[in-house]
Amino acid sequence: MGKNNENTKISRNEQQLIDGLELTGQHPLFGKVSVAIEVVPQSRLGKRVPAKVSSSGRIYLNKDCDYSPKEWAYIIAHCKLHLCFGHFDADKMPGYYQKISEKEKVWVNDYIPEIWNMACDIYICRFLADVKFGTPYIFESQLAEYGSSSSEIKIYEQLIMKNVSADSSSFGTAGTNPDMIGTDKPLKYGNYDHNRYSSEFAYALANSVRKVIDQAGGLISDDKINKSLMQLAADWFVNHYPLLGGIAMGFKLIDTKSRYDLDDISIAAINVVDGEIYVNPAACLSLEEWKFVLAHEYLHAGLQHHARRNGRDAYFWNVACDYVINSWLNEMQIGEMPKGGLMYDETLKNLSAEEIYDIIIDKIRKNSKTETFRGYGKGDIIDKGWSPELDKAASLDDFCKSALRSGLEYHTSNNRGFIPSGLIEEIKALSMPPVPWDVELAKWFDAHFAPLEKRRSYARPNRRQSSTPDIPRPSWIKNDISDNSRTYGVIIDTSGSMSPTLIGKALGAAASYSVAHDVTAVRVVFCDADAYDMGYCSPENIADRVMVKGRGGTQLQPAVDLLEKAQDFPKDGPILIITDADIEYDLKVHREHAFLIPEGKRLPFRPKGKVFCFV
Repeated sequence: MGKNNENTKISRNEQQLIDGLELTGQHPLFGKVSVAIEVVPQSRLGKRVPAKVSSSGRIYLNKDCDYSPKEWAYIIAHCKLHLCFGHFDADKMPGYYQKISEKEKVWVNDYIPEIWNMACDIYICRFLADVKFGTPYIFESQLAEYGSSSSEIKIYEQLIMKNVSADSSSFGTAGTNPDMIGTDKPLKYGNYDHNRYSSEFAYALANSVRKVIDQAGGLISDDKINKSLMQLAADWFVNHYPLLGGIAMGFKLIDTKSRYDLDDISIAAINVVDGEIYVNPAACLSLEEWKFVLAHEYLHAGLQHHARRNGRDAYFWNVACDYVINSWLNEMQIGEMPKGGLMYDETLKNLSAEEIYDIIIDKIRKNSKTETFRGYGKGDIIDKGWSPELDKAASLDDFCKSALRSGLEYHTSNNRGFIPSGLIEEIKALSMPPVPWDVELAKWFDAHFAPLEKRRSYARPNRRQSSTPDIPRPSWIKNDISDNSRTYGVIIDTSGSMSPTLIGKALGAAASYSVAHDVTAVRVVFCDADAYDMGYCSPENIADRVMVKGRGGTQLQPAVDLLEKAQDFPKDGPILIITDADIEYDLKVHREHAFLIPEGKRLPFRPKGKVFCFV
């Protein structure tokens, strides 16, 4: 809004109001919070009521009141802070929601709105006194009467205990009347909504305070003041740290303030598929702390943590990876580890993410509220909809692996800094293709069914030397073996979640390796909620001649019990369990066994036998 001009007649009071609005708009804190402002005559508000603020996000200013520009700036900032501090938000107020049914909740006004308004006014007056903005109409001696409580709720409780009358309030912008409109209908935000005023104010506060601190400390010069600390940290990796510099070039930093769907990120998170790292400036971290955070996210991408989950719980796998990365970064002394709630434990040093994951699962209750850089109970690896078939994801994965390998080569050849041996091993492992599942399965067969030794025997003379029939020659024959010594049990999950393709692929592999290892017969048991004993079958008939029964729920324990108690099944016979892993969490197998499950799935318990993931 501009000043008075020749063509427009503006009263002295209105001009002072306009000047106050300009002062507020130029302030690094209050100017960043956009609120709808409506200038009204005193008939709307009252003769001695300069301003009120509504829960709808609108501020009403009385154009007929006589205040100086700095006094108006103080009044406008006061009204904005009611919105920024969430004084209309249900989760900040003394009332509560009472559950009526699964879909209905009722707000219980278990508080006095006028006293709550007064408590909020006192809290705001203290804040404005601290930042020394505008000209206050409240003396510090008046605020001292209500102690130094640190929150609006505590001030409210103190006012109730002292039995203070709401009529005595003079801390708001409406005289002795409440300056908040709509406290009887608190705002309740859902999963996708949020108080945008709070977000805007938090960002402005963090940004302005950090600028002052960094300028005073000489961390950033005047010509770089407009460049965010997060971007400066990313530039440092590109220019000075070759191990992660390549990855840093491939990711774009996204300010969480720019997108409303990112308001749940406390510090940072990474989306490898989209090549984005989301950073929250309101975290108030220093340049060195941002270096640590970005290095953490770069390692998530480079080490393919999003793709190595293999059916594990996404959040607890994220936590396990965080413990490993933070331990390495602490050893490497990259930046400064942020304080408070960071996942770092000396006792987990030198353990792999897979090992730490198993430990966490054993202590799941204790770790259910662990905090990542994204926040409590949320992982900072964002992999919604990730699939190895996605072209974009695959190309980014290849880029991250290549960048990390090249960075390691350059880093070590130029002696650019210490790298833990565990991290070096993981980076080198990225260059090694994984052992195919069928090779691993073959090794399992080798362990249980050693190749039969051949011997020479004259029982069957060799007819190949027919030119000299008078000279007896031995032939090669296999040792006589018992049928029970070379057999194993196959339990096949035939529940509704197992597709015929999965069953056929798994059975085909088992059949081929059975024939190759001279297995004479295989005991087949189909199982869903009940066990269906098919008896012994020749290996060649497993895949294509056995009719699959069942298709009910999934309970494999009856099939295991059937084999372990069967009189005609050897006591040392191993068991191969083919399932999609959606089975009971307390399955007990007391003999040698292995699981064959689809890639991407994970058993709901810590298995004692081998686990092979087929594709």
